[in-house]
Amino acid sequence: MKKIKAGVVGATGYAGAEICRLLFGHPQAELSAVSSVSFEGMALSQVYPAYYQVQDMVCGTQDEVVEKSDVVFAALPHGLSQELAAQCHQAGKVFIDMGADFRLADEAAYQEWYGGTYTDKALHEEAVYGLPEFFREEIKGKRLIANPGCYTTAVPLALAPALEKGLIEDRGIVCDCKSGVTGAGRKPTQGNHYPELNESFTAYKVVGHRHTPEIEQTLSRLAKEDVRVTFVPHLLPINRGILATCYARLKPGVTQSQIWEAYHERYDREFFLRLLPQGQVANVKNVRYTNYCDISLFMDARTSTFISISAIDNMGKGAAGQAIQNMNLSFGLEETAGLLLLPPAF
Repeated sequence: MKKIKAGVVGATGYAGAEICRLLFGHPQAELSAVSSVSFEGMALSQVYPAYYQVQDMVCGTQDEVVEKSDVVFAALPHGLSQELAAQCHQAGKVFIDMGADFRLADEAAYQEWYGGTYTDKALHEEAVYGLPEFFREEIKGKRLIANPGCYTTAVPLALAPALEKGLIEDRGIVCDCKSGVTGAGRKPTQGNHYPELNESFTAYKVVGHRHTPEIEQTLSRLAKEDVRVTFVPHLLPINRGILATCYARLKPGVTQSQIWEAYHERYDREFFLRLLPQGQVANVKNVRYTNYCDISLFMDARTSTFISISAIDNMGKGAAGQAIQNMNLSFGLEETAGLLLLPPAF
């Protein structure tokens, strides 16, 4: 079988470089072209020495990526993907957007939270939201996929089964989340400068983080009712990982066995979702460099509180791994292709 040609725009950012790493081990796809505004004309291995003599492809232009590829991954900041998506659409290429430009169905919400507009409304109507465990059938064969981010993957995976079954209230949900510093991107800032980050642990964007409407959009769609959450992200002094600890009020009479039954029914057939044994707590260490999501469930009967904890690698299931999973679905490949990676044991 001829291998799928996969190109990456924004290949020298963390998410783009991780896509290049995963493609190296994909049995049915190969890296065809890469681009980077900051490092055009330089090899990936010059930017990331770990790739030396393994992935030495030189960063070209965005147009070259589109021309040479069957699928284009756009690892770009919000606001920069719409024109590229239109170019890929016209050229008949599959486009997987790692940014936020196609994630929100409501343009008014995009204007409110990102300050932008939809330049091609018809193109936005063709986009599908790429969280495979919930929307797999919609993703299959599609050519424009909005790849969710890290928090917007971890939180819905933690809460969806309980909401779908009506076991928890749709108000008063608290999502207390922690992220490794790679989530802030590769460009240095004061916040991710080593002396500021080391020996530190802090919340940020406590009210008004841009992932809030996306989390609510997914949960509302699955619950078939309007869901609102309080979302508070924190920055951990580690490289990779998302830990989402979510609290919700149990509805009267709900038992622990009902909770477990709902999650087993939803997730037991999902390869990348690992529902941990009762009492075991999800840990970002155990999902590093993979596309897995570990989930722990707890029930505080004293306060009628449901606690669901999910752990993912923000560069894996929260970004590049999920993008590869979406590519596999788009092209009709085995969904796990290129993603059969065991987490390091220590």
